[in-house]
Amino acid sequence: MDDHPIVCEGLTARIDSQPDLEVCGQATNVNDAVAAYRSLSPDLTLVDIQLEEGNGIELIKEIHARNSAAKMLVISAYDESLFAERALRAGALGYVNKRELQTNVISAIRTVLSGERYLSPKMMQQLVSQAITQKNSSDEDPVKRLSDRELEVFTLIGHGKTTAAIASQLQLSVHTIDTHREKLRHKLGVKNSAELMKLAVQWVLENG
Repeated sequence: MDDHPIVCEGLTARIDSQPDLEVCGQATNVNDAVAAYRSLSPDLTLVDIQLEEGNGIELIKEIHARNSAAKMLVISAYDESLFAERALRAGALGYVNKRELQTNVISAIRTVLSGERYLSPKMMQQLVSQAITQKNSSDEDPVKRLSDRELEVFTLIGHGKTTAAIASQLQLSVHTIDTHREKLRHKLGVKNSAELMKLAVQWVLENG
């Protein structure tokens, strides 16, 4: 489920070129994707983090809640160091950065279809290192300590969305978004909305 037409078309063609693989459906938002999943029952669901409405982590949770055995692979432009672990916790089995589509996507698809996890060697090493050293969270990038919803709001702020627009897109109240913004300011150590906006825009520019 990808909201970038050119990437989606190229990925579809690459998958369909395999004799034993076929794309059975596509969607650009969470609700349509869940409906498509229920009607098509695919062997594997490809999920982008950035969707037209909602986000991929939310979609993974929705599908996982309906079918804990669902096989899902994230394909995203976002840095896996921030989103791969979140995707796995939500219920996905793998994560591929879009820069690796030409070389690794078919291998990743086959790995996840077999029921195994797929991550880049770098990300796998990072997770192993974290488990071994039990790294103190105070040493990490504060953005990594945000909840999934807080990160979603932070990303939308970085894309220039107003509080009202974010509330509408996420189907939440303006008050709830204001509460998230206050938590973001506290967790990220910024003094006001202007500093939060500046930090969010910079983060989006650096992370896709």
